Amino acid sequence: MEFVTVEANEVVLSLRIFRPPFDVKKQDLTLVMVHQYSVLGGCQALLKGMATELASRGFTAVTFDMRGAGRSTGRPSLTGYAEVLDVVAVSKWATENLDAHSIILIGNSAGAPIAGSAIDEVKEVVGYVALGYPFGMLASVLFGRHNKPILASEKPKLFVMGTNDGFTSVKQLEAKLKTAVGRNETRLVPGAGHFEMEGPAFDRQMADYVVEFAATLQAQPLAEASSTDLSAVAGEGPS
Repeated sequence: MEFVTVEANEVVLSLRIFRPPFDVKKQDLTLVMVHQYSVLGGCQALLKGMATELASRGFTAVTFDMRGAGRSTGRPSLTGYAEVLDVVAVSKWATENLDAHSIILIGNSAGAPIAGSAIDEVKEVVGYVALGYPFGMLASVLFGRHNKPILASEKPKLFVMGTNDGFTSVKQLEAKLKTAVGRNETRLVPGAGHFEMEGPAFDRQMADYVVEFAATLQAQPLAEASSTDLSAVAGEGPS
């Protein structure tokens, strides 16, 4: 694991780079991971387990503290709009410094709408994974304006959610995705709650979903992948 700082938009962002072991084949996709709501204590340390797991499977994974979180400077915003600039800055840094020609954005909880607003701001981003996207009515008071960019993006998207998520019901998720363009996959985790799914017991399962999704992006051209709509698949619990 490497520690890096990136200066952008008048803040200094703290990054961690998780690289594959030397004896593991390196994947072509780079993963930029966006942590949970900074105002409630979200920071990149919460993503370490999943990032380590993904690196062990050949992916270069980048985590970072958004402004005002962890070791990054600045102040967090209530709605996550300023943080979108952080996602864009880190993604562009990865293209220039990690030779990241193809990036998947992975957003966790409130990090999902923030990452979603950045999906079409960086051309190297080829796919998006949301882990517990807060589509529900109360969460939409803060993050609702982020919904439009991700639902309107033609890039392939995967939405993972626990069936007992306290912020978004399965019906709410399905209703939102009916309005989404492009290819949209879902994975439902039976019995899992919102914060439960963020815990280390689910790191391997979340990594499994990311790896499966990444394989589909590597197996077909982006234009073809964007036009494919796959139906929901229920997942199993953590092993």
